[in-house]
Order: sequence, then C-alpha cells, then structure tokens
Amino acid sequence: MTLLQITSLLIVLAGAFGSINYLFLRLPAAIGILVVSLLASFCVMILDFAMPSFGLEDTVRNTVLSIDFSDALLEGMLGLLLFAGALHVKISDLRREWVPVALMATIGIALSTTIVGYGFSWLTGMPLLTALVFGSLISPTDPVAVLGVLREADLPKSLETKIAGESLFNDGVAYVVFLILVGLAFPHGDSHGSGAAAAIELFVQEALGGAVLGVVLGWLTFRVMRRIDDYSLEVLITLGLAFGGYELAVYLHVSAPIMAVCAGLLIGDVGTKFGMSEETRLYVDAFWKLIDEILNAVLFLMIGVEVFAVAFDTSFIVTGVASIALALVARLAAVAVPVLMLKPFRSFSSGVIPIMTWGGLKGGISVALALSLPDSEWKPLILTATYVVVVFSIIVQGLTITRVAAKVGREPELPQ
Repeated sequence: MTLLQITSLLIVLAGAFGSINYLFLRLPAAIGILVVSLLASFCVMILDFAMPSFGLEDTVRNTVLSIDFSDALLEGMLGLLLFAGALHVKISDLRREWVPVALMATIGIALSTTIVGYGFSWLTGMPLLTALVFGSLISPTDPVAVLGVLREADLPKSLETKIAGESLFNDGVAYVVFLILVGLAFPHGDSHGSGAAAAIELFVQEALGGAVLGVVLGWLTFRVMRRIDDYSLEVLITLGLAFGGYELAVYLHVSAPIMAVCAGLLIGDVGTKFGMSEETRLYVDAFWKLIDEILNAVLFLMIGVEVFAVAFDTSFIVTGVASIALALVARLAAVAVPVLMLKPFRSFSSGVIPIMTWGGLKGGISVALALSLPDSEWKPLILTATYVVVVFSIIVQGLTITRVAAKVGREPELPQ
C-alpha cells in the first residue's frame, strides 16, 4: 500500500470507530477508539478461525505489519503530539513544581527502570541488560496517552497540568536511557556506544542538546512571529517548527522529543503572550487542539490493531499480566521516592502519590520502542508484555482515574 492509501485507511477507520464509540459505547474518545479497534481485531481473528480458507487474519496482519508503527510514531507523529501537548502546559505552572517534576523525570525513571529490569529478569530468566531495556521502555508515562485520556476523564485542570508536565519530561529522559541501554544490550544492533563514559556522553548530548535546540528554535520562531500579524501564516510557522525542529534534532543526534517539548512550552507560554494577536492565539490554539485530537484518534486506533503483531503465547501473556503489577510498583516508587525526599522541605497533600501513580498511563511510545528493538529471541516476549501493560494502563487505569481521584478526597496538589 502507498503512504496515501495507508493514511486514508487509518483516518477512515479512526472516524468509523470513533462514531461507533460515540453512538454505542460512550467511552472517552481515545479509550473508545482503542476498545473498538481491539474488538474489531479480535472479531477478525474469530472469523478467520471459523473460516480459515479465506485467510482473513493473514491479510489483515500483512496490512498492519506493512505500517511501520515505530517509524510512524517516533519519526512522524510524535513531534506533533509532544509539541501540541507542551503548548497547553504553562511554564509558570512548571516553574512552581520544577523540583519534583525534575526528580520524577530523572531519579524516578532510574528507579522504575531498575525495578522493572530486575523484576522482569527474575520472572523470565532474561539477561539483566535486556530486561533493563524493557524497564526503560515501559517506565515513561506517555504524554500522548496522559493528555488524551485525562482530558476526557475531566480531572481538575491543575492536577492534569502536573501529571502532564511530568510525563512530557520523563518521556524524553526515558527515551535517551532506552537508546543507551539498547546500545549496551544489543551491540550488533542499533548501537549507541558502550561503557559508562559513552553512556554519560550520549545522555548529555541527547538530553541537554535537545533542550538547547528546542529553546533556540522556539525563541527564533517567537522573534519572527512578533513581526507578523497574519494568523494563517503564524499557524504555518508553528507547524514548520514542530516538523522541521524534530527532523533537525534527529539529524543532529539530539533528543527530538525533548526538543519538541521545550519548543512547545516556549511558544505556548511566551509566544502566545508576547508574539501573537488575540485572533492568532485563538487560531493557533484551535489548530493544535484539532491536530492533537486527530492524531490521538489515529494513534489509539494503531495501538488497537497492533495486536496482530503480538505473539499470543500463553507464557508470554502470563508474563505480561505479571508485568502489570511490576510496572505499577515501579511507578509507585518513581513517584513516592521523590515526594518523600522533598517532604522535609515542603508539604504535599495525601492524594499526590496515589493519583500520580495510577494516572501515570503508558501508551504508544512504549509499543513503538518495543517494536524498534533489534530482532532477538527476547523481542517477542518484550513486545507482548509491553502491549499487555499498555492496554491495561489505557483502558483500566484510564477509565478508573476519576474514581481514584474521588476516593482520595480533595484535589491532589503538588505544593506551590
């Protein structure tokens, strides 16, 4: 299939499944599309089992596998989604909470990766380095899933901002950690160097380089937009920043996700305040909300149909279910340890830990990273476990987050 045919098929299916959800299931849009696409996928498998002569499952599987989900997300959709998400997170909100957010995005990711890695190695007998790769790809809370699901869940805006802000940064950090661990665990695959010195150098280059590039490009774009008062052109300029900046970051070997977040934060806060007219602000905001909604719908559809890429081995599924508990324990540690470290110096409400633990949703980025792994005997197991954790996270955690919020009492807040 051509790129245009694949894009057309995804948009048609996203619209159709979204309509089915709206008319019958009434679930939050993103979750509903995922549920309908999963149900449709399972129906195809059942029909193929009943009428194997048609080869229906093989046809659909070949079509799904022809769509490189990893490349489509990591090198296409992700830049737009992160930029759109960051546009609506204010720097002033993050400034008040930069210490806990920074700790959760660094120490939290390190703790989570370690806990999941050691636990997964013990569960499966997998080499520790390979299991740590799984830990790094399952640890980040996916900002795409977080923003899409939490917005539909109608949580208090302040809480949504805090969880989303943390997820935007731990996503970029975890991606860099993933690249380092892949280089160590699969030296003949997509190697990124070996040894502690090379790992530290890569981390600084990717993380710091991505942040600097994002701020520089965002600032230059802001300076240009200050001299222009044409909303259609300014919308086009922000689109160029998201697309071009992401590809430039890839070319320069710095973190493209961190670049997109930093550029989006600067344009969404400084740019909208001082570089846009009121009319332009309305159009830019509406445009990126629409882009966010459309890409979210397509992404959750793609997560649903990726079930055809999963190996349905009973032991793999059992391991995947066990990995759900492992991921939740690791997320609890990633949230609780930074909070407890800061408690002697600042006060926290009792709801922060449970809400940020249960609201730390996994999503398409984890699946895309698992699919991008070099072929090995462990890849099918890692992919299946990742898929089980992600589906549980989006559907179960996403549908129950408001109940958890209500149960802990008043709105959980990080300290001001």
